This record gives sequence, structure tokens and C-alpha cells, in this order.
Amino acid sequence: MAFDILYRCHGAAREVTGSCHHIECNGRNVLIDCGLFQGGADAERANAEPFAFDPACIHALLLTHAHLDHCGRLPLLVRQGFRGRIHATSATIDLARIVLLDAAGLQEEDARRAQRRGRRRGQEDAQPLFTLDDVFRTMDYFSPVAYEKCFDLTPGIRARFLDAGHILGSASILLEILGGERKVDILFSGDLGNPGHPLLRNAKPAPPSDYVVMETTYGDRAHRPQEKSIAEFYDAISTTLRREGNVIIPTFALERAQEVLYQIKRGRADGHLPPRMSVFLDSPMAISATDIFRRHPECFGSEFLASLRDEDPFGMPGLHFTRDVADSMAINQIAGGAVILAGSGMCTGGRVRHHLKHNLWNEKNGVIFVGYAAEGTLARRIIDGAREVRIFDEPIHVRSSIWTINGFSAHADQHALLDWLGTSPRRQVLLVHGEYARGMRGMADQLLERGIPHYLPAKGQAIRLT
Repeated sequence: MAFDILYRCHGAAREVTGSCHHIECNGRNVLIDCGLFQGGADAERANAEPFAFDPACIHALLLTHAHLDHCGRLPLLVRQGFRGRIHATSATIDLARIVLLDAAGLQEEDARRAQRRGRRRGQEDAQPLFTLDDVFRTMDYFSPVAYEKCFDLTPGIRARFLDAGHILGSASILLEILGGERKVDILFSGDLGNPGHPLLRNAKPAPPSDYVVMETTYGDRAHRPQEKSIAEFYDAISTTLRREGNVIIPTFALERAQEVLYQIKRGRADGHLPPRMSVFLDSPMAISATDIFRRHPECFGSEFLASLRDEDPFGMPGLHFTRDVADSMAINQIAGGAVILAGSGMCTGGRVRHHLKHNLWNEKNGVIFVGYAAEGTLARRIIDGAREVRIFDEPIHVRSSIWTINGFSAHADQHALLDWLGTSPRRQVLLVHGEYARGMRGMADQLLERGIPHYLPAKGQAIRLT
């Protein structure tokens, strides 16, 4: 029997978002992830383009985790003919449901807004990328899998999920492809977590494999030690509150919001933060995700698991959960003294844009970025020092204090990536999911020094892995 394996990277090739990896072997087609591109008009166009493959020909899909840039095009895949199974951990399935429903709601809302403008101009009605009905249909194709359990995916292809320590339920995935007496192992890192995470376990080190498809988000740099980052975080909040300003923290709803709440609670208990302060979690998705956290103790590190048994690890006096739009709007009437966590982390959508519009121009206020911001996003423009940004087509001056604290990152830095990869011989490491001139090139230089064969795939390029 012929034994020919082709790999194609249809997303996150020499860029950060849109993760989508395609393995083809002996007429069987498997996808790892199918995510949205994020970062402006180019990303919107990329999301609307047809897939570079026939969705109906994909036999199975493996989902590493529930972030939108890894799962966000699944409803499109199903709408266009995919009828296989979507394999993911139970926690990822729970989170993917709320992530995709939230995204569909925003898509429909944006489409209605564009339709109102378009009709006044005599234009055709804009359509959402996908709808709530598309998401409900997609959820029917999910199948839960457990960490460390090897299972048959298609004839000749087996899979095993390994804890990636990135967000709740996140996984690296090992594919074993069999052809007669031959076997090729391909390891997909997914997004790898930052070691020492207070909530989750560390990523399981890479097992021996022939090929590794590895993320490089922070492949060119080291994070600050977490202790120093937490101290800076507390100082940023205290400094802003002392001058009677508001603190805006753009947060990813999955994991980052929960970690920030956990650290705020610890800071108040230890005396690093004021005992009386109003904290708003203004994200329906983050609120739902916090509930899901409590249902999946199999994902937690020992420290957080102990706190979960004894008390609510997120609850504290002065914490407000705001699901309703009216309650969210009311927050913007607060002139000072509020700590507001809202999505999205890259400020590409969600309620945080409204809070930035009302607070960014005031020098009393502070904005704390605690996660990665891709090129072209509103968060990245603010981080890079823009004096003025446009929010809802209105120019807003940037006068508030800006902090970027990368020690909270849910991504492994360069040292952690290399530690995860280890020293086992590899035929080749394929570098993906990073900015080409930064994360990818930085990691490529490190692999070159170590004599590890590596390659940076171009989008859609077919690479033979045998």
C-alpha cells in the first residue's frame, strides 16, 4: 500500500491567527483546528473566502482548544458540507459552545447594523459570516475525548490528546499514521501554556515524534517572572485608583478573565490592593466560562484545585457580574474607582470597546493589557503608542495610562517552548502561529543553533512528510 502523507497549513502560516492544519494520507483527510483570522479588514476578507479544500471531503477534525482563532470557522465548515466528527476534550466542547454562540450573536448584530447603513445607500444587505443556527448545528458533530487516551480516528490514523496547559481543556495532539509496517508520528503543539500557571497544570512535554508542528507566538522573547508581573499589575490598579480613575482590563473570556479575578482576590486578601473596590466582570461569555471552570476539576493544578474545594476562588466583596446590556451601559456612568474586565482581549469586538470609548481619553484612567494582541487589532495599536484611535468610527484620543504586562500571558515564551520541545531527535519542526519577523524567526534561530531541522510553511503549501 502506498504511504504518502501531505501536510498543508491553511491558517496561522507565517501569521498568528486562523489556525487550520490539514493532513492527507491515502485518501483520508483530517483537520486540526479551523479558526477565525483576526486583525482588521484583511482578516475579515480571509474569513469570508472559500476554504482551500472541500469541507465534505474532511473525515474528522481535532480541536486543540476553544479560542476563536482555533474554532471560529467551524460553523462555516459544517454549513459548507463537513459531516465528520469534531473531537475535543469535554471542557473544550463546553467552552466552544459559548464562544461560538457569542461570536454568532456579534456577527448577526454587526450584520444588522451594516444592513441599516447599506439600505440608506441602496446597497445589498450584508450577511453575517455565520448564524446562531449554524452554531447549534455544529455542536451536533462534537465528540468528547479524554487526555492520554489513544483512539482510532480513521482507518490507519490514531490520535492522542495531551494537556497543553494553555486554557481550560486545551490540548496538544499526537497523530499516529500507519501504513503497513511503517508508522509516522506527527505532534501538533496547539497553543502551549505558560508554566507556573496558578489555575492549570503545566503543559505535558512533547513525546517522541517524527514531526512537530509548533506554535511560536512568543518564540522570540522571554516573559517577565510572574511574581514581578503580578506586582506590576497590583501597582497599576492601585496607582489608577489613587487618582480616582477607572481601570479597564481587556480580557479573553477563557482563562484570562478567571486568572485576573483570582489574582485580584489574592491581592486584596494580602493587602496589595484596596480592601474596598468595585470590580465588574462585564462579559456574559466570561461569566459563563467561570461557571464552566467549576465543572472541570480534571484540568486544574493542585493549588487552584485545593482553593476550589474550600471556597469560591473568584468570589469577593464588591464583585459584580454584568450580563445585561443595560447593566453594562450603566458602568460607563461611573466617574472613577471601578476595575472593569471586559472582552475581547484584542479589543476586536465585545463590550470593552464601549469602555475604552468612555475612558481612554481621560488621563486619570488606566488600561492594563494582560494578553497577546495581534497586528492590526485595536489593542495592538494602543500598545504600540497610538495617540488617537477610532472606535465605532469616532476618533478617540489616548490620554489614559497604558500598561502591558506579559507575565499573565497564557502562551509559553521562548524558553518554555524549547523546554517543551526537548532534545528528542526530530525529522523536522514546522513553525506556525507566530508573527513571521518576530516569533517565527526568533524560534528558527534557536533551532538552527541547536541543529534541529525546521521549516516555516507558507499558506497552502503542500509538504510531504514521509
